Amino acid sequence: MSKFPLLGLLLWSSSLMAIEQPRYSVLKEFGGGIEVRQYDAYIIAETEIKAADADQAGNLAFKRLGGYIFGGNRTKQSIAMTAPVSQAKSEKIEMTAPVSQTLKTDGVWLVSFVMPQSYTLATLPVPNDPTVYFKTVPARKVLAIRFSGRWTEQSFAQHQAELLAAVKKNALKSIGNTWTARYDPPFMPGFMRRNEVMIELR
Repeated sequence: MSKFPLLGLLLWSSSLMAIEQPRYSVLKEFGGGIEVRQYDAYIIAETEIKAADADQAGNLAFKRLGGYIFGGNRTKQSIAMTAPVSQAKSEKIEMTAPVSQTLKTDGVWLVSFVMPQSYTLATLPVPNDPTVYFKTVPARKVLAIRFSGRWTEQSFAQHQAELLAAVKKNALKSIGNTWTARYDPPFMPGFMRRNEVMIELR
């Protein structure tokens, strides 16, 4: 059984159609599925979850975010599913001006869905759940490593280590923490799945 049953349901509902993704261009490739990307700005619906691990955080967060896009908003409007679903463990950091991270304590996870590009902050339906909020992710440069297979804590740790090693090897300067991105439903065969670990670059 999938560790992310609700995620599977959400992505399955849109698996028969093209799923919109944030726009980006590849600036450089290092091999091993590692590349530097330049992303356009986009809007996310995000929620904060206090949980013991990524599995628990993901399932709790998907109930909130999935509820929102399937009509859990003031206009009862359904919103098209996009990819990827992103998740990061938030850590307490020193404040500078400006920063894109939010001050949190250990054990708090941030899980987000990308909103379709046809919406703006002004036109997105207001969530019924006040713990779902919107944020504009500004245009940014990202180092990403892409891999297939079932997402696990072990696979995340392995590819995170490879990503951070690439930062050091290529004398890149990173900002903040890594995050994960998943593009496919759990019933997708492992060799066909797209998973990523990313980190922002200066």
